[in-house]
Amino acid sequence: MPKQEIIPKNSHPPIAPYVPATKANNIVYVSGTLPLDEHQNVVNVGDAKAQTHYVLTTIKKVIEEAGGTMNDITFNSIFIKDWNDYTAINEVYAEYFPTEKPARYCIQCGLVKPEALIEISSIAHLE
Repeated sequence: MPKQEIIPKNSHPPIAPYVPATKANNIVYVSGTLPLDEHQNVVNVGDAKAQTHYVLTTIKKVIEEAGGTMNDITFNSIFIKDWNDYTAINEVYAEYFPTEKPARYCIQCGLVKPEALIEISSIAHLE
């Protein structure tokens, strides 16, 4: 099965040995996406809504680079640092998935960057 690395233009290098996404058989697997700027610093420290917007905008760029849209996302894995941010995160999440919602799960855990409040990975099936 041939696979293709998906790296959007002007994206920053990952903090570990991975690519933003891999595409195989018209399925896009988006790596865990943190709210990191081009210098690997966490953006919008302390603001779960702003970090969620940043992460989902980054995922959108990756999906579009692969030839898809946010409507093609079928599954999201959501990792949050604090359950107290769950409502704020869901408010932003609903803006990015206003109609047909992808399946998902959400767990609380420690994240690789302590100031990060959210990380999301996605799977998209392109038409």
